[in-house]
Amino acid sequence: MKRIAINTGGGDAPGLNAVIHGAVYAALANGWEILGVRDGFEGLLETHSYPDGGLVRLNRESVRNISHLGGTILGTTNRGNPLTYPVKQADGSTREVDRSEELIGKFRAAEIDALIAVGGDGTLGIADHLSRKGMKIIGVPKTIDNDLQATVVTFGFDSAVSFATECLDRLHATARSHQRIMVVEVMGRYAGWIAIHTGIASRAHVILIPEIPFDIQKVAEHLIQKTLPQEKYAIVVVAEGAKPVGGQRLLKTGADSGRVERLGGIGELVAEQLHERTGRDTRAVVLGHLLRGGSPTSLDRLLALNFGAAAVRGLAEGKTGVMVALNPPNIEYVPLEAAISRQKLVPMDGNAVKTARALDICFGG
Repeated sequence: MKRIAINTGGGDAPGLNAVIHGAVYAALANGWEILGVRDGFEGLLETHSYPDGGLVRLNRESVRNISHLGGTILGTTNRGNPLTYPVKQADGSTREVDRSEELIGKFRAAEIDALIAVGGDGTLGIADHLSRKGMKIIGVPKTIDNDLQATVVTFGFDSAVSFATECLDRLHATARSHQRIMVVEVMGRYAGWIAIHTGIASRAHVILIPEIPFDIQKVAEHLIQKTLPQEKYAIVVVAEGAKPVGGQRLLKTGADSGRVERLGGIGELVAEQLHERTGRDTRAVVLGHLLRGGSPTSLDRLLALNFGAAAVRGLAEGKTGVMVALNPPNIEYVPLEAAISRQKLVPMDGNAVKTARALDICFGG
């Protein structure tokens, strides 16, 4: 193997640049050339849009000082899945086409022997498809939601929880001063890992997660009977995908057709309903994409550097169609198909839920 490529797809996460750093250094140590693909797969699918043809040569100098930086130097995109790529028609309408064969042809034309695909279940699903068509691929799991089943943890998660915890620590002070209820909405579309870890670490009084549909009346009663008489204020953490019993997740209006649904508004709704039921001054704060930005924690940097180097090591050992995964103390390789087969949800009998209940944190369900 002489020439490999690396891309970063989906939403950004703290640690992406550290993965790139680890992969570049490991590849060069093997005597390989390594190229970065611009903006997910867009750099190859839309080469005419890039002065450098959508590929950038990576070396020690270009990645030497990036491990501590947020974002990704390669860019990332949700604009187009190559398996269902949106193409405008002459009449102005849009239809979806499979451009995977074209994409594989672009990799071959660039004389790329293998790809390291860094992303969540969407990017890894594409990687699995391309692998089945004969491309040599190793995936690196990336999601701040920590909802990929095959790995104990993903990079970016610790950074997101650490920042969210710092924000809640500050909100405790202002909520206590004004005797308010503060409702804090965090990321977590289908899994409540960020919400429950942040809520426990910051000693929130209520945590609402997608795995446990909540009854707002139970939440209000918990606050009225237990929290407010003792604390005089309350902190409520809500995952963006949390939903009431018998209800649905709240979607933001104006979400583009054909893309992943955009959630939002549950924090405001919970705040309004708690104000109505408690009569207490209630405010909502949405942390949202603030959790994606910023420098990765040392834990995430170490994990990401290890993942990047392990991906190259796997290619050197002849592995393909697999994803690197943390199984402490080791990094292992699991089939891509198994890695994306199901999401890792917060288990009801797991330590996090047990600890939260022991701390008298209310889930509303």
